Amino acid sequence: MDEGTGRRIVIRGGSIASGYGVTRGYADILEGRYGERGIEVVNRSRRGDNSFDGIRTFHEDITPYRPDILLIHFGEDDAFFPVYRSEYKENLVHMVKLARELFSPVVCLLTSHTFDDPYDMDALQIFYRASREVAVDLACELIPVHTFWAGYLLDTGLKNSDLVLSDTRYPNEHGHRVFAEAVSRRLDRVIAGRRSL
Repeated sequence: MDEGTGRRIVIRGGSIASGYGVTRGYADILEGRYGERGIEVVNRSRRGDNSFDGIRTFHEDITPYRPDILLIHFGEDDAFFPVYRSEYKENLVHMVKLARELFSPVVCLLTSHTFDDPYDMDALQIFYRASREVAVDLACELIPVHTFWAGYLLDTGLKNSDLVLSDTRYPNEHGHRVFAEAVSRRLDRVIAGRRSL
């Protein structure tokens, strides 16, 4: 592996980041978009992984790649396969601090999409708030995909059901394109401000 190129983004997350249920997930879209600019995108996400898995496999999935930008996208699998909010927040803090000690990347924390079911949305909001708190406390970039997603629905007149699979925890191909747009808008600003890229 070519270490030290100064042009690498690593994505580490769970089911959505892994592209579960679709042929082309948002990570694949980002890989194509940034690959054309000479920036490598490595996706080390797996279906069902939660933030505990992110810590457990950190040295396997993240450390060898020494990313310049690290996208951490957990929360949904944590919420639906119960991880306490306090544990989730502690896990994010641990991953951010470990990454900065080892290779000092720009760290971006992602939220996910919105849900029509108010109970699901309430559960996810708890984790979205925790991500926001960690981003503020540790000066990370927050990419609030759920906010962009809600605005997209309003602008286009589409419904949540147009952007998700029958299991509404997972975006469909269209939903992943919305994810990719939300993420790339923030990434473009991060990359523009990072001289090594």
